[in-house]
Formats: sequence, structure tokens, C-alpha cells
Amino acid sequence: MYVADSRAGTPDSPAPESAPASAEGAARPRAGRRRAAVAPTVLALGTVSLITDVSSEMVTAVLPLYLVTGLGLSPLGFGLLDGIYNGFSALVRLAGGHLADRGGGRHKWVAGAGYALSAACKPLLLLAHTLTPIGLILAADRTGKGLRTAPRDALISLSSTSQTRGRAFGVHRAMDTAGALFGPLVAFLILRATVDGYDAVFTVSFCVAVSGVLVLVLFVPGGSTRPPATTDTPGPTPRPTLRAALALLRRPALRRLAVCALLLGLATVSDSFVYLLLQRRLGVPDRWFALLPLGTAAAFLLLAVPLGRLADRVGRWRVFLAGHGALLLTYGLLLSSWHGTALPYAVLVLHGGFYAATDGVLMAAASDSVPDELRSSGLALVQTGQALARFVCSIGFGAAWTAWGDRTALTASAMALAVCALFSLGLRPPRPPRSEGLA
Repeated sequence: MYVADSRAGTPDSPAPESAPASAEGAARPRAGRRRAAVAPTVLALGTVSLITDVSSEMVTAVLPLYLVTGLGLSPLGFGLLDGIYNGFSALVRLAGGHLADRGGGRHKWVAGAGYALSAACKPLLLLAHTLTPIGLILAADRTGKGLRTAPRDALISLSSTSQTRGRAFGVHRAMDTAGALFGPLVAFLILRATVDGYDAVFTVSFCVAVSGVLVLVLFVPGGSTRPPATTDTPGPTPRPTLRAALALLRRPALRRLAVCALLLGLATVSDSFVYLLLQRRLGVPDRWFALLPLGTAAAFLLLAVPLGRLADRVGRWRVFLAGHGALLLTYGLLLSSWHGTALPYAVLVLHGGFYAATDGVLMAAASDSVPDELRSSGLALVQTGQALARFVCSIGFGAAWTAWGDRTALTASAMALAVCALFSLGLRPPRPPRSEGLA
């Protein structure tokens, strides 16, 4: 994939060395060539995410049961750790996004540092058996995720046109989710085949994470993604400042998008809690618990690309809100008295549909409101708001579960989600001009 990019020119008309790996021109086919469905950079990053997600989801699949059953954590303690696991990266995402833009568009290397840090945390889980060290390791792991997420999404966005951005994110999220599909399956097989199952899972997870870093280094194109200076603005392009990044929130479209993502994130119950609730409803044996995320991942994998393309056509904001409607139905099924055999399938399909309609679609919508030179910082602002909100939700949900029980906690979350969705429906960002994409 790197070779395909670096040899984009012909012997008679070689590509300029400083050509950016970004922007609309990079996605425009040369004469006589068919337009690729997605840019090679997107496929390379999708491969990295696929491998990395196999590693991370192996740990994620066994972690709730390991902490709650193995170490005896209360729902409140697990909520705190889960909040750290999913929300600590929030502030780091701002730093990662700004570093990538500030470094002249060196998104690859900032993302690579994040992938490497997360990989280094996996073997440390073998040495930690109490809450404090496990919390610190998970925080370091999430720091790595925080560093890599915004630069990676900026690379995807800058490698696509505004008309195909939803599809590009859909393809990337589908490949990413394929890893999430295999991760729990590998963890399940290891747990069944070994005596010290958790240690074996953490060891294999580390080896897989290292291979993901190698793929990034070898196959993702490097170099600056910043557009070259034009003849109207001679001299070096000024580096984006932190003030300029924060000033992005003055843009009405991005500000409304960030506010809505934050509000809806406050009512988004962590995946681990959804699986624990489903296990309690159905009495799923512990050894089968690691397979529950497979249902979410499979639905996400099947729906990510179609919903990404649908978002390009009918509007990203509509698809984004519809995804939260699917999440509300998920809560409703978990609260219902229905005990049919189709219940787990319906819950997991709706849960995967929620992610397929929101994860990449939100980044595609935010990309329409952010200039190229601040793309990583702008996406980080939205991701940070959402991650902080989910951090608060995890802690609050764990506390409510401990104090009043799981049904009361989930009922409160469902009501909050419905209110936030109605508010977001009225606050939706203005629709951008047709030529600039849909929101």
C-alpha cells in the first residue's frame, strides 16, 4: 500500500516528492485510471486498526469478568476502572491532535507513538493483581489510544473527498471491527485451552499489538499531510497554534456537533455494562461471556460501510441520531420482561448498529467543519468531549447500580438518552453546501 502511494507518478511524469498524502487531489484518479473506492492510506490504516483491535479486544473481552469475578470488584469499582479505560484518553486526544498538526502534519508518527505505548502496556497486566496498578496500566493504555485516534482519523479524512468521507470512515471502521470480532474469539479459545488463561490472553495480546505497530511503520505513508504553500502565500506555512485549535469551537457547525456528542455521551452506557446486564438477564455462563462482544462486532462489521454510504447520501446528522435511536431500543430490550431466545441477538444487533451509525459518521460530519491544517485538532475536540462524557457516564452508572440496582440505573440512562436525543434533534448543525458534503 505504501508502494502504491509512493509510486503514484509515472516514469515520464514522476509525482512530486512533496505531494501531500491528503486532500481532494490525492483522491482524484489520474487519466486512464479507475477511481479507487477508498484511498490506499485508508486501507493501510484499516489493517493497522484491525490487528490492534484483535489485541485490545482480547483484553477488553475478559477484563469485566476478570475484575468483577476474579478480583471481586463492586460495580462502582468497575465503573471507575471502566471510566478510566474508556475516558482517560480524553485530554490526551487534544495533545495528540495538536502535536500532529503542530508537527507539520506528521500524523503518522504521532499515531505510531500511541500504538506503541498501548502495546507496551499489555505485558504489564501480567504483573498487576490489585486495583491501583491495574488502573495505572489501563490509564497508560488509554493514553496511547488518545494519542493515536485523532491523527489517524485526520489521515483518513485528508485522504478522502468530502463526498466519500462517510464511506471511507465506514470502510476503516469495518476493518477495525473485524479485529474486534476476532479478538474475543481468540480470547475465548485461549481461555478454553490453557490453565492460566488470563496470563495467556495478555501475552498473546502483546504479541499481536507489536505486529500492528510494525504494519503501521512499514505500510502507512509518512511525510507531511499539510497542503503545500501557494504562490499567494510564499514562505513556510505557519504552524497551527493551540489558540487556533480552540478557536475552532467558534464555528457554529462544529460547536453544535461537539455539544450534541457530549450530551449523548453522558447517556451512553459502557459496552462492558451492557454485556454484564445481558449476562444477568440470560444467566450466561462465565466461560461464554467473552463471546458476547462478538455479536456487537459482527453487526458493526456488516453495517458500517452501508450506513457510511447512506450518511453520504441522506445526511450524516440523520444517520447519527438514528444510531442513538438504536441504542435507546437496546436499553428498552434490556429493561423489558421479554425472555425470548431472540433477545440476545436483537440486543447485540442493535448495539452494533448504534456504533455503525455513529462512530465513523460523527468523524465524517466533524471533518466537514474543520480546515485541513487543523483537521487533527478539530476531530480531537469532538472526540474529547464525547470521551469525557462517557467517562462520567461509566462512573455514574456504576454508582447508581451499586446504590439502587441495575434496572434503576439503566432506566435513568434510557430516560437521559431520550431527552438528550430530542435536544440534539433541535440543535442539529447547519447543513453545509452540497459541494462541501453533508452533515
